[in-house]
Formats: sequence, C-alpha cells, structure tokens
Amino acid sequence: MKKSKIIVLVLPWLLAASCGGPEPTFEPTPLALDYPNHFPTPQIPADNPMTVEGARLGRHLFFDERLSGDNSQSCSGCHLQESNFAEPTSYSTGIDGITGEINAMILSNLAWQKFFFWNGRAATLEEQVLEPVINPIEMHETWPDVIEKLEQDAKYVKLFEEAFGENAINQDNAAKALAQFLRTLITGNSKFDQYLEGTYNFTASEQLGFDMYNNEQGDCFHCHGLAATGYQMGAFGLLQFTNNGLDSTYDVGDGRESVTSDPDDRGLFKIPSLRNVEYSFPYMHDGRFQTLAEVVEFYNMGGHPSATIDPNMKAAGVGRNWSDAQKQGLLDFLNTFTDTEFLTDTAFTSPW
Repeated sequence: MKKSKIIVLVLPWLLAASCGGPEPTFEPTPLALDYPNHFPTPQIPADNPMTVEGARLGRHLFFDERLSGDNSQSCSGCHLQESNFAEPTSYSTGIDGITGEINAMILSNLAWQKFFFWNGRAATLEEQVLEPVINPIEMHETWPDVIEKLEQDAKYVKLFEEAFGENAINQDNAAKALAQFLRTLITGNSKFDQYLEGTYNFTASEQLGFDMYNNEQGDCFHCHGLAATGYQMGAFGLLQFTNNGLDSTYDVGDGRESVTSDPDDRGLFKIPSLRNVEYSFPYMHDGRFQTLAEVVEFYNMGGHPSATIDPNMKAAGVGRNWSDAQKQGLLDFLNTFTDTEFLTDTAFTSPW
C-alpha cells in the first residue's frame, strides 16, 4: 500500500516532465529601500527591480577579489566603508601596481543619482559597475574570465539561481546584482537629517554655516542644492557637472568634454555628494585637497577664472573674504552631514 501511494503521488510529476510541463519557477523577494521621509522616491530601473536575493548576490560580488585579473583586488579595495565607500588617497593603485589619475568617487545614495564617474560617461549604475573590472589600470580582467571563475563556485551557482533563475551566471546579471547592492548603500541619519525631522537643533556655529551655505555670501547652494530642502547632495537634480575654478586652463578633453566632445564642457566634473564629506577626503576629482579646511579656504579665495568656469563662481579671481568664524561655521555645518551609523553598518561589510 505504501508503495502504490508513492507511485500515485509521483506520477503527476513524471507525466508533467515527460509532456514538457512548466519548468520550476523562482520568486525572488522584493526589497524596499529604507530611506528617510524627506528623501524623494528613487527611480529604480524597470528591468532591474530590487530584490533581497539580487542585493545579496551583489554584496558577494562587491567584496570578491576574483573579479580582478590576479584574484587580489575587489571593488571594496578602492571603496572603503569607513571612507564613505571612497578611498583616503588621491589615486587608487590597481593590481599591476599602476596608479590612476583620478580620485575614487564615493558610493553612497547612488539610487538617486544620474551619470557616473567624474566625467559622467556611464548613464546607469548597471553600466558603471562593468568598467572597473576591465580597466587595464584597475582590476585588469575580462568579464568572460570572471564568469568562468564564478561558474566553478557552487555558492555562486546557487546565489545567481536564487536571484535570476537557472543558468543565470552571466555579465548582465552580475552587473544588475552589483547595482542592486550599491543602491542599498543609503546614508540618511546625520545631524542634518535629524534637523530636517525636527529632532536636532544646530549649534550657533552650525547655524552660521547653514545660513552661509544657503545665501549668496557662501553660495554653496547653487551647485549642491538648498540644504533646507534636503536636496543638498548635488544628486537629487540640480546641476550635474560644473567647472568650479580649480584651474585657469584645462587640456582638451578634460572632464565632461571627454564624453560630449563639446568644448563648453571642458573642465566640468560631476558634482559630488556632501554626505559624510568629513570622511570622504581627499577632495576634488584629483584629490588635491586633503582637508575640508583647505576646501573652504579654496572657495574663500574664489577659484581661478577660465573660459568654462561656472557663472556661479562669482568671486573667482577676487575672493570672498570670509571671517574665521564664518569659515569655521561652514566646516561645522558640513560635518552635520556625517552619518556614523552608515560608516559602520554591518549590512554593508563583507559577507565572506
């Protein structure tokens, strides 16, 4: 009796298989991003919805040194959590000991950003994550070789299947998973966020810096947005690229011009987020300033006039003549963007 019962239970499955019945389906778990109420709604690509399984796979890939040519360097090697997922050096060094020529960008709050890299050559995160792997002075690998490595790991076979279904280990899905993980890197619990939510009051110096940031005397808001609205990141719209007067001359192809071939874009670079800026040193696309005090002093000097300088740099060549108290106020206000929980959150550490 037991045997016949087993046969009856198994037969429908056998019949379905022999008749070409439906293949097993996978159902990844939708993942809702956790962000403050004063943030706008992020625009997630329709062809790469957030899932628990996709972000989990992306986290493994982000910290996996097998994405590099000699299995020695992961994405996290140049994007350290304690540095706001940037690097505390002006330039990064790749697996062949070659040093780059541009500062590693921070990787927080990317779900709200458009254009990636300092010149904006990637329009989506899915495009951006592919490049460091194949860059000859960074990870110096090929994606076909990466995929071959991953296919040999039973753990990755399972992770890809859970995220994207059977036989899913390929370049496109790896890029989607990495992008999903990066979109979870959300920082939004700083003193500034608490101020917006009514649970923190600025000190006198922070208030002075806040006021300067938002008025013509400090004039930070034209590029980074009105701090009072919560859109201060230079990532929630507003300007995307600017020439902030770092130099008086630029080579052909410097900055955004390398993408658009438009001479009017010469010397224009992506406006970075100010989130955790206290820990995102060194500053500017070439990491020329080691401290925020140097950055503030540069803007107090006014910047260097050039053919493509942003018209909002009204003090270029003249200076702003801020007092010591005003400069300290700006520094104190910028430090209210620090979210220490984000910099230590174990949800963003290596899963290996």
